[in-house]
Amino acid sequence: MQLAVVGHVEWVEFARVERAPATGEIVHALETWEEPAGGGAVAAVQLANLGVSCLFFTALADDELGRRAREELEAHGVTVHAGHAPAPQRRALTHIDEDGERTITVLGDKLLPSGEDGSLPWEELRRCNAVYFVSGDVSAANAARHCSVLVATSRELATLRRADVQVDVLVGSGEDAAERFEAGELDPSPQLVVTTAGPLGGWIRPGGPFRAAPLPGPVSDAYGCGDCFAAGLTYGLALGRPVDEAVALGALCGAAVLTGRGAYGHQLTADDVHAG
Repeated sequence: MQLAVVGHVEWVEFARVERAPATGEIVHALETWEEPAGGGAVAAVQLANLGVSCLFFTALADDELGRRAREELEAHGVTVHAGHAPAPQRRALTHIDEDGERTITVLGDKLLPSGEDGSLPWEELRRCNAVYFVSGDVSAANAARHCSVLVATSRELATLRRADVQVDVLVGSGEDAAERFEAGELDPSPQLVVTTAGPLGGWIRPGGPFRAAPLPGPVSDAYGCGDCFAAGLTYGLALGRPVDEAVALGALCGAAVLTGRGAYGHQLTADDVHAG
């Protein structure tokens, strides 16, 4: 199978701390590391780890961090199609507290892939089994709709509204105000809406509630859980599985990354799926 992700990359510096700093407070990191991440990158690597060919349409700066991001994502098995971004590579600082919760500060504007960028092979999306739209301009959203299965994040409602495309599955966190979706916010309406609620599971509309997957180990780091959930859901739909089974697969992906370090420390793999 061949799947695609349309989205952005951030170069993320992680710091594990006892607690996130309060106003005016100084905290000392217990551990630090850095890697390319952001919603698009995390989802693309998760799909590659599930054993499919994953095309990642994005934008990268022509600077050291942009080049390192491409190299590391390709080392994870992702085929990167990146337009040139004139701005410096977007960065982020992420605190991971003792409970594994992440607090993120983003530095710089989101670098969006453009469907008007003729250097990118947007026609490849027509041949993909499914596309997950994380971010991009209106033209990129329209290009993503050329695929038979389009999953999109509810964080990009404004772009989807301007693109005037129907999304097959809209996915987002019910615990994040920036990802909440109410009926009537998109016209045409998504065929399905999947809302996650952390350890409580979530809700499929139409459908009903679903359970969270059991954790395969102790909680380490919540970064990337939602992105891996969406990638697993997209993978399940591309396989032709019923929605509840695709959601369950997404929940397994979200649970796995919660027990690892950073965005890629413990993503679900094809071997894990076959073993299960």
